[in-house]
Amino acid sequence: MRRLALLGVLAGASLLSACGFTPMYGETGVSGGLSRIAVTTPDDRLGYRLREQLEDAFGRDGAQAPLYRLTTEVEQSRRPLGRRIDDTASRYELTVKAAWALTPAAGGKTIKGVQTTTVTYAAADQPYAAIAAQQDGEDRAAADLARLIRLDMMRVLAGL
Repeated sequence: MRRLALLGVLAGASLLSACGFTPMYGETGVSGGLSRIAVTTPDDRLGYRLREQLEDAFGRDGAQAPLYRLTTEVEQSRRPLGRRIDDTASRYELTVKAAWALTPAAGGKTIKGVQTTTVTYAAADQPYAAIAAQQDGEDRAAADLARLIRLDMMRVLAGL
């Protein structure tokens, strides 16, 4: 019975290797390049959160010298949505636009792009709750921008 189970596992492993399956944490063509991108963002709360999310998404390896430098410029706008009976906003729409530039550390052609994301959050009457809701919206926007920029970086590095 054990031999039959072992034979089944070996057959399954050989089928997976033949189909091009790559383990989730296995080396891919662009992972080495992503981990060696140094990120620069604006010096504010949203910029800090974006840098943190980007470094996590890239798997930044601080022990190695960066091969690329990613600089970002972030613009945000907030728009009230919905109205309560007292004519105050019930929700807000936060739109964040990030213009990025990827430059090889050794010099070379700079690649540029722009990503935009929009999130909404509820408006609260209590001051602390309102600040917490706004910061949560900024955190979600930073995470979404990091995901979009990471996808751009993967496309760029796959084409190099």
